[in-house]
Order: sequence, then C-alpha cells, then structure tokens
Amino acid sequence: MFEREILFSASETYLKNFKTKPQPIKLNIPKWYKDLQHHARLKTIKGCMPFLDTLTSGYLLRMPIDYHLFFNEETEVNGQLGKYTDYITSEIDGSLANTMNIGKAHVHGVEQVSEKCPFSHKNKGYSFLKILNPWKIKTPKGYSCLFLPPLNNSDDRFSIIPGIVDTDTFPTEVNFPIILNGDKYEKMDTVIKEGTPYVQVIPFKRESWKMKIISEKDNELIKSRPSGVRGVWHSYKDAFWKKKSWK
Repeated sequence: MFEREILFSASETYLKNFKTKPQPIKLNIPKWYKDLQHHARLKTIKGCMPFLDTLTSGYLLRMPIDYHLFFNEETEVNGQLGKYTDYITSEIDGSLANTMNIGKAHVHGVEQVSEKCPFSHKNKGYSFLKILNPWKIKTPKGYSCLFLPPLNNSDDRFSIIPGIVDTDTFPTEVNFPIILNGDKYEKMDTVIKEGTPYVQVIPFKRESWKMKIISEKDNELIKSRPSGVRGVWHSYKDAFWKKKSWK
C-alpha cells in the first residue's frame, strides 16, 4: 500500500534531548471537528470529504522549543521608548543550538517585500521572525514538499509563509519565516509552547501541466457522471472520493 517514503532526520543531540517529532497530521484532528454531529437530519461539515482531506493529508511539524513572542510591544532602548517585535527562546548552549538547528534565528527584513504585500500589512510593517526547524526532510526522486500552516486548523496568533521545496535534492533543514496576526491582535506577549502545531507538510510529484478550456459537453468526466448525482446525499464520498493513506 505504501509505495513512497518521506524521511525526517535530526541530530542525535536533538533526538536524545527533545520529544517533539513529526507525525501524520491525521493525529491532530481538532476536537471541535470530532465533536460535530452528522446525520441525515443534520448535515454538517463533518460529512464534507474535501474538508476532511485538508485535516488528514500529509505530515505535521510542531514547535521544537518554547518561543516567548513579543509583538508590537513598547520598551525602552538606549533611553528611547518605542515599539518592537522579537522573541526569546529556551536557553540552549550556542554550539548545541547550531548542531540541532534550533533557537534564535536571523529575521527577514520588511524591505524584502513590497509595502503593498498583505504579509507586510498583517505583520504591521515589522521584520519577519523565523522559526528554526531541526528536521531535514528527504523525499524520493521527483517529489517536492508543500509547506503551509495546518489547513483549517492553524494557530490564530501566527502562521508560516507557505512555500514549496524540492526535498529530493535540498540537503538541509527548511526554516520558516512567520507572519504575526496583526489583523486580530494589536499587540502580543505570548509563549508559543513547544509542541504547538505550526507546519503541514504535503509531498507531491513534480509534473508538467498544460491548461485547456473546453465546453462542458466535451468533458468526458461529466459525460460519465450518473444521472441525478447532484441530488444524491453523500454522492461525492460514495461515488468519487478516494481514501488517502498517510502513515
């Protein structure tokens, strides 16, 4: 059944000292979703297979250590009172932090994006903080990984900037710049705890595609659709949906 393998590797030091490890994201389905009732008289999102697939596809990375985050907070520096954004991580010896690739990271300056970029607006114009990731990720030849905030289950304080990496050739860790949720929080003084889910990893095969626009009458998939399928409850799950396996 499992024809492909994705490898997550970390330093021996990290593996010996930290418990947080990648896992299939299906193990992190939110409680509110599990608690939903769903039956013929009460049709809820729990019966929507496309939504379920977002919660169960791929793998999950969790915060490797605590990040004490300050966002748009006032402080005094060199006698000048001003606002700033930064974070403090757990105390780790510098050489060990480098070996494990965790701890404080360099930031990406706001000048790297346009002021019209929605990221910049949401981040209130501050530089983008960065989370160091201790895991190297290896996929089979021809496969890349899509990295994004956990779909339909992300933290409301921050999210990573999504990206695609060719993990069959990239030999080192992928680190994650984050956007802070200035749309919801004017300021924050919060701890993003070790183990907090923050990255969904979806491997996919790289292929070349070409787009074509046609009339519905020429769409063979529609031609083969059973009559009256639009009105059949659970028709997508029963007739079209394919179960995916992530282990």
